[in-house]
Amino acid sequence: VQLAESGGGLVQTGESLRLSCAASGSVVSRNVMAWYSLAPGSQRSWIASITSANTVSYTASVTGRFTISRDDAQNMVYLQMDSLKPEDTGVYYCTLHTPDGLEYWGQGTQVTVSS
Repeated sequence: VQLAESGGGLVQTGESLRLSCAASGSVVSRNVMAWYSLAPGSQRSWIASITSANTVSYTASVTGRFTISRDDAQNMVYLQMDSLKPEDTGVYYCTLHTPDGLEYWGQGTQVTVSS
């Protein structure tokens, strides 16, 4: 399984980014897909998830600003990030979690929000 993130960059406070995750070797619709972030000086933290039943969930700090979605035809997962804040800065990772407990991580994409 390989996951490739893209879409990161440098933006100003209040702007938007859309992260993409291309999956190969597994079908995203059959697994739980999630986004994590690693902020400078912090541990990796969970941001959002989408299940095979299309149930979505978010950490409190991004609820109402971020949207996770999936394109089954393209085998892609997205994270729409609106109203970005400096505290959203970090490396964002796409992850795939299989029903039998395996998990896979992409290489990450850098998001930097300037104040």
